[in-house]
Amino acid sequence: MQNSIALNLKVDAYTRKVLGVIKEKYGLNDLGAALNKLAHTYGDDYVEKELSEEYVKKILAIEKEHDQKHPNRRMTMKEMDKLFGK
Repeated sequence: MQNSIALNLKVDAYTRKVLGVIKEKYGLNDLGAALNKLAHTYGDDYVEKELSEEYVKKILAIEKEHDQKHPNRRMTMKEMDKLFGK
């Protein structure tokens, strides 16, 4: 895991139970891994994930190809949504 830090957290019994179920369901090693799974599953509802450099390069290449095919036309929002998988 990249950029991990150690935390000492106090959680209530329900939270511990939820993390325990997630840990068992996904065969994770500890409750910290369960917390990571939970954050990665639902975190994008609250915080946008950072784009990888590879993904940005891919999007820029697609945009450049579009501009070469259609030099006098900008990409529509519908085309952008399709490109980003929305």
